[in-house]
Amino acid sequence: MQRFTISLDERLAAEFDALMRTRGYENRSEAVRDLLRGRIEGERLARGEAPYSVGCLSYVYNHHERDLAERLTALAHDHHDLVVSATHAHLDHESCMETVILRGRTREVRAFGDAVIAERGVRHGSLNLVPVDIGAGHHAHVHARPKS
Repeated sequence: MQRFTISLDERLAAEFDALMRTRGYENRSEAVRDLLRGRIEGERLARGEAPYSVGCLSYVYNHHERDLAERLTALAHDHHDLVVSATHAHLDHESCMETVILRGRTREVRAFGDAVIAERGVRHGSLNLVPVDIGAGHHAHVHARPKS
């Protein structure tokens, strides 16, 4: 573990401490580590240097939209190699929310998320990606380890 010192003006330090408390961090080191990881992984994704990732795709849609549920199901089946799991929740009489856990090549995971979000009737959608190193485990499944 390496240590380093940073200097902050009082206002920035106070705002950082408030953010840290709001998010439940017990110390500045943990908060800074998470900020750094997030920025580093975001840059890695932006530069295309993350060939594999895990992702969480969440979206809200109107289940009364003609054939939308069938189209979404067909997309998931067509990409069964990416879909790890899916959760469906009824929000009201017409709105549903689904959350899909994905794993695979970043460009394929991103393309799947974009395709789902672009479907007519999907109102809100968001894909959160975490770059990982993919390696075969000693079992009959794949291991995905976060990069940082």
